[in-house]
Amino acid sequence: MQYDGIVGKVAIVTGSGGGIGEAYAKGLAAHGAHVVVAEINSESGERVASEINASGGKANFVRVDVGSESSTRAMAEHVEKIYGGVDFLVNNAAIFGDMKLDSLLRVDWDYYQKFMEVNMNGALLCTRACFRSMKKRGGGAIVNQSSTAAWMGVGFYGLAKLGVNGLTHALSRELGSQGIRINAIAPGPTDTEALAKTAGPMAQQIVNQLAIPRLGQPADLVETCLFLLSDAASWLTGQIINVDGGQITRP
Repeated sequence: MQYDGIVGKVAIVTGSGGGIGEAYAKGLAAHGAHVVVAEINSESGERVASEINASGGKANFVRVDVGSESSTRAMAEHVEKIYGGVDFLVNNAAIFGDMKLDSLLRVDWDYYQKFMEVNMNGALLCTRACFRSMKKRGGGAIVNQSSTAAWMGVGFYGLAKLGVNGLTHALSRELGSQGIRINAIAPGPTDTEALAKTAGPMAQQIVNQLAIPRLGQPADLVETCLFLLSDAASWLTGQIINVDGGQITRP
């Protein structure tokens, strides 16, 4: 399916060196966007950018730590220098696959603060770094990566994703008058290396409870991301879209 308003646009996808972020980056490139693979792991980020270019797409790699204000600003400045500005931002980067499994009452405080800097504040820092460029180009669109964990009370990971939902709601008010839309995707259990590391044998137990009882695939999320960035969603902002096999039903 083709989506109007994506060809030729400049799209930053954070955490796109693997998993769902890689699928987002390759999906945008396949639909004609100029993709910036923004990733803290240089090896994986360069791999994805190279694969996109080898398949006929257009991509550049930029290293970024989304939990650092100076790093996110440098990312945006680098993209402006290369492409002249930013049209789309996908805030996908997060600590997940290698996250510590601990309770809010016991987790090491320094780890908790770093975790929240990346998993919640990272979306805000990247948005703050990019929104002026979007405004100068006449507007843009942002997709935040949430999770069904936001509604499940699962420790600091769920808390961070609930915060991402709150950011999406609040920023939609601040950005709308500047021609910038912002929405979020909340994936359910998705077949990635990160999920295998975190959930392990529990993944099948989770799947058995879904209305559509299978693991999601990264490709299941790409179409929703493309839609939210495209002109087809031009009057849609501040929304959290579950793509989760029916794991969570909300009124």
